[in-house]
Amino acid sequence: MPGTLAEDLAQPEYLHVLLNPLPVYGLLTGILGLGIALAVFRRSRAARNTALLLIAASALSIWPVIHFGEASEDRVVAMADSAGGQWLKAHAKRADLAEPIYYALAALAVAAIFVPLKWPAGAIPSALLVLVFAVVTAGAGAWVAYAGGKIRHAEFRNGPPPGEPR
Repeated sequence: MPGTLAEDLAQPEYLHVLLNPLPVYGLLTGILGLGIALAVFRRSRAARNTALLLIAASALSIWPVIHFGEASEDRVVAMADSAGGQWLKAHAKRADLAEPIYYALAALAVAAIFVPLKWPAGAIPSALLVLVFAVVTAGAGAWVAYAGGKIRHAEFRNGPPPGEPR
């Protein structure tokens, strides 16, 4: 049994599936935390910074998710049916488009931690900017995940793959 876990962790497709919730659920948790920090603990720099760090870490977790996704592409193509292969192409293309948005969010969240050190009046506006951008980024992540869920799960497919007429 212990050998099985080690074998699973050596497979990039397993690591991709294991890690892919981080940029989605981590980001949603950070959005909730920042919303609470801004609404309830408005003056608490610690609450704001904790949520901003969570957002930055969640956004940066896109790197290993994409890395292991790309590393597993050949194996997943071999396992997928024709429609799943088309969904995989759409998923990969969407991930490539969304990746820079995640990195921009991480940079923005880190900047929002340091902006108040130089400009204290910028604390709330910069955190609000991160909150709005984080919601947009979460939407981009949902768009990527939507295609990803259809690769191996035919029961989630309620229409033809991208590029096919209805």
